[in-house]
Parts: sequence; C-alpha cells; structure tokens
Amino acid sequence: MQLDAVAPVTFGLIAVNVIVFVIETLAGGSTSLPVALRFGAMTVRDLQRGQWWRLFTSMFVHFGFVHLICNMMSLYYLGEVLEQSMGSSIMSGSQFVFIVYICAGLLGNLLTWAVQQGQRQYNVVSAGASGAICGLLGVYVAMLMVPVLRDYMNVQGIIANVVLCLAPGMTNKSINMWAHLGGLIAGFLLGMGYFTVLFGR
Repeated sequence: MQLDAVAPVTFGLIAVNVIVFVIETLAGGSTSLPVALRFGAMTVRDLQRGQWWRLFTSMFVHFGFVHLICNMMSLYYLGEVLEQSMGSSIMSGSQFVFIVYICAGLLGNLLTWAVQQGQRQYNVVSAGASGAICGLLGVYVAMLMVPVLRDYMNVQGIIANVVLCLAPGMTNKSINMWAHLGGLIAGFLLGMGYFTVLFGR
C-alpha cells in the first residue's frame, strides 16, 4: 500500500453533504419531512412507485444540524485515513473510499427497504450518510482479519466504534439500525475482498 498526502474524495463527500444541507435549510428547514423528501430522502412507498434514485440521494440528506455534524465528523475521521493509506497498484485510496461509501450506502438502504417493507412501514422517511460511513468502519473491521495490518490497529477502539454504530439503533427507533448494519457488512466484505487481492490471502 502507498501513502497519499490528500483526501479529495473524503472532503468532496463532506462538501456535497454540507451543500445539500444548506439548500435544505434555505428551502424550508432540514428537519421538515416534506423538504427531506423533496431533496431525496426515501420511503418504501416512494421506492414502490419506481423512485429508485432515492436509494442513492437519501445518503446525502440529513435531519438537523446535529445529525449532519455527527456524520461529517465520523466521515472525516474514518475516511481521511483510509483514503490516504489504501492506495495500491489495484486502485487509489480515493477510488477505494468512493466505492466503499457508495456501495455501503446503497446496501444499507436496500436492507432498510427490505426490513421496512416486511414490517409494512411504507411511509417511514429514511435519510443520512451513516450507512455509507458505517461501510468505512467495516473496512477497519476487515483490517483486523489481516495479520499484516492487525498489529497497526487499535482493536479496542474499532470494537467500541462498532458498538456505537449498532447499539443506539437497538434502543432508539428514530435511528435506522438497518442502514448502519447493511453499511457495516458491505464495508467489511469490500475490505476483505480488497485485502485478499492485495495480499493474496
């Protein structure tokens, strides 16, 4: 692996999320459900109507400043390190972070859709970057499975972050645990695939 000096994708994703949030706020308020839906938040009902693009756009919509700032801080701390350190002959660190963010966000939203549809929660509004960000955390979990990387990892810190990723959704129904879980799984699988090719194991 090679070390890169900058993290354009991480900062670019943060910029997109912040810009969308500012526009939401100016358009009527980031805590307004109608505004969130107008800017791409998703519901099972909308997906059933063929609005599949919401699986993508919803990962850039946030409910309130606290929701945004917590996610962006996590994105910065998780994404910057990965982007600067995951570069290799296979792909750059920037490409890797972008792929993980998008794929994890989509898988988290797909799992949310499946669970909510099964529970007949057709009009629950879902949005936020946390599923995609949990995907980045999943890569750190994958690192623990690779002996050459494990020695450089803070195992307790990663485990604590996984708990913080999943536990709140078990007690607070307003937190989309399924997006977190789906994103975490996607990031882990992508990380394991990448490291298997990279290290040949």
